[in-house]
Amino acid sequence: MADELWRFYDRVADEFRAHAEDNAYNAHYDRPAVLDLLGDVAGRRVLDAGCGPGLYAEALLARGAEVIGFDASAAMVELARARVGNRARIDLARLDQPLPYPDDAVDLVVCALAIHYVEDRQAAFTELHRVLRPGGAAVVSTQHPTTDWLRKGGSYFDRALETDTWAFASGDQEVRFWREPLSDFCAAATDAGFVIQRLVEPRPPESMRRKWPAEHAELSRRPGFLALRLLALP
Repeated sequence: MADELWRFYDRVADEFRAHAEDNAYNAHYDRPAVLDLLGDVAGRRVLDAGCGPGLYAEALLARGAEVIGFDASAAMVELARARVGNRARIDLARLDQPLPYPDDAVDLVVCALAIHYVEDRQAAFTELHRVLRPGGAAVVSTQHPTTDWLRKGGSYFDRALETDTWAFASGDQEVRFWREPLSDFCAAATDAGFVIQRLVEPRPPESMRRKWPAEHAELSRRPGFLALRLLALP
């Protein structure tokens, strides 16, 4: 099942890269909010967990961070390596398996729009906690569970494997992800040893209003994503 959730990224890697570089939801909604929550990264070692085509890795390097990253999609790993060259280490690894890094390896973790592909989120949070040094922080963004419930129906308190359809020039792709209530998502993080420092429901910036007015209007009245800043206390 886990393989199935990641596989579509191998099929649409180049199209997704081109889409995510400058679109409403990735470039103008998720990335500004997540990078703001991370704060100053200069001189810090940052793990980009589920790095995709390397857009966050590139942004973190530009802000002075030392970056390592990984993704479950081999095609995404190749795109990320091509983007950052020898400036960052990019590995093939998965959030739902033990990570190839030692304990206390990094100062910060960013995990953007990837955790909802993982069935056992507590196990994933536990691994992220393990590789963080004591006192480090993780910023994790995901699809908003309330919005997903309103889109999909059923009980808000269900834990369900859902399916969306994304349109690409090469054809429609089915994308599967896990939906669960916010309390369960937060408990997965805290049960793994984190303390929630902040929970943010991003508001769309003015840059989105100019280029994507319909998306700006929609995200001004209901959240699309949410992000947590988590502390790994000593």
